[in-house]
Amino acid sequence: MPAEKKPMSWSKAMSINRRAFQLLCRLYPKELLSKLLSVLWEALTPYVGIYLSAQVINALSDARPREELIGLVLLTLGSAALISLVSALLSMWKETQTAGQWHKTQQILAAKMLDIDFATADDPHTAEMLSTIRQNMNGGGWGLNLAMADFEQLVSTVFTIAGGLTLTVSLFTTQVPAGPLTVLNHPLTVLCVLALMLAITSLSPVLVNQAGAYIARYAGSHNLANRMISFYGRLGHNREIATDVRIYRQERIADRVNRDKEDTFGSSGLFARLSRGPVGAYDAAGTALSMLFPGLVYAFVCLKALGGAFGLGSVTQYATSITKVSGGLSGLIQVLGQMRNNASFLDLIFQYLDLPNAMAQGELPVDPDPGKTYQVEFRDVSFRYPGSGTWALRHVNMTFSIGKRLAVVGMNGSGKTTFIKLLCRLYDPTEGQILLNGTDIRRYRYEDYQKLFAVVFQDFKLLSLKLGENVAAGSPYPEDKVVSCLQKAGFGEKLAQLGTGTETYLYKDYEKGGTDISGGEAQKIAIARALYRDAPFIVLDEPTAALDPVAEADIYSKFDEITGSKTAIYISHRLSSCKFCDAIAVFHEGSVIQQGTHETLLADTQGKYHELWSAQAQYYTAS
Repeated sequence: MPAEKKPMSWSKAMSINRRAFQLLCRLYPKELLSKLLSVLWEALTPYVGIYLSAQVINALSDARPREELIGLVLLTLGSAALISLVSALLSMWKETQTAGQWHKTQQILAAKMLDIDFATADDPHTAEMLSTIRQNMNGGGWGLNLAMADFEQLVSTVFTIAGGLTLTVSLFTTQVPAGPLTVLNHPLTVLCVLALMLAITSLSPVLVNQAGAYIARYAGSHNLANRMISFYGRLGHNREIATDVRIYRQERIADRVNRDKEDTFGSSGLFARLSRGPVGAYDAAGTALSMLFPGLVYAFVCLKALGGAFGLGSVTQYATSITKVSGGLSGLIQVLGQMRNNASFLDLIFQYLDLPNAMAQGELPVDPDPGKTYQVEFRDVSFRYPGSGTWALRHVNMTFSIGKRLAVVGMNGSGKTTFIKLLCRLYDPTEGQILLNGTDIRRYRYEDYQKLFAVVFQDFKLLSLKLGENVAAGSPYPEDKVVSCLQKAGFGEKLAQLGTGTETYLYKDYEKGGTDISGGEAQKIAIARALYRDAPFIVLDEPTAALDPVAEADIYSKFDEITGSKTAIYISHRLSSCKFCDAIAVFHEGSVIQQGTHETLLADTQGKYHELWSAQAQYYTAS
């Protein structure tokens, strides 16, 4: 059985929950207000009906005048109608405000991801933290969504207790007339009854919370099992791996995993053993104990009524109201325990939300005008990824200016993509400086500096939105500019085939009339998106990797037209593209080992570039 996660101290747990309430109140004040008013109304209004119903019964049993009875009945009916109307309105408002609750909490997480330094976002530890948070939310319901539910339940129980006490206090103060049951008036009897009621009321939710605590402690196992089910249980729905699944019959692996009775959710798994053991025992004991309370209440109330302390109608009032008080108190203890169990999950969320931004945010403005003169210099730049002891780049020195074509080549893992990440300031150098027109780029406004670059990353993504919105990265957009960029990127022929042009949705995730596009077509759209940005620097990381030879040749032939007066930085494994470039930088094991033109580098028969070129050229020359 995996190691347990120890429960958090009460003081720390309540402090974390308070912070969660404050966060939710700041972001969604109307939602919390709607919950507060709705819960207040639902908690207190039942006592109106309880009180009036008791008065009607008392009036009947005491044979009071007909007019008084009719007045009580009309008041009871009228108040019930008004309560129902207001309840419906408050419920409607609350449902409107709470719509999309899951997406709201996801938005909080996504907003943080977009706000933190890319270096932090790219850190595997951050990805694991975010994945665990989402697994906790999806699997056990832990986190901010539960904090919102806890707020609602906490308010409900407090008002339920407060409202019930107003109708219950007189149960213990009303005296039984002289007779054999006057012992019920004795303070010791009252204290014993109260103590027994409180013991049952308190102990039952404590036992239930103990059962819940086991589930919280083993949340790690729960999350891992959910991941397994999410992957292996849905292999047949994943189009990206459908061909591999079919060819290699990988569903047999999924079937073995899904049917494993020893897994977390199996009949012999962890949670089954917990349910047959402590979780089941605590739940059963808590439920059984809670069933004793109504019997104790009715016994005490009926004995006092039998002794003549109050009338028949009051029996209903007291029995109902004290049961509600007990339920409220039980609910209060349960929600407090639930808040404690949830605190460790909230703590992880706040660890994520508190991730600091370490990158310098400069103050110097940058004018991203493609017509301006820019020069970028890498001055003895070295870099290693956080937590890594290996240098990804070491002592890189390079200068390039606006309007030039630079090819960056090298084997996989040589540092090419890291070089681009540093250039775009997704990361800052570990050592050395990157200068823009002689000024350290860390002194420039971060967003201003990044506007200088339009990048087509090797692992680029397109969204399931309209074609024009993908190119413009926004909406509305000037259609003529979008069309021009698509045509320059070689997408013109395909665009002409689309019935709704740039208004066509990509993919069918959100629009059944959407169009599925090939990898090569997607790459052309990504290039068009980079052109649309009209930045001084355009960076193309393997821009033709998914294109066929004809489309690739077309891109190369239009290379000057595509990039215009921009500085083009071109990363590719296909060295034939280097012939279009003014300069070539050869990376190897994190260092720039050669720089020059295609002709000069090819002439160096002992150099790395010649080795790479020859390795590819043999496949294109006659044997």
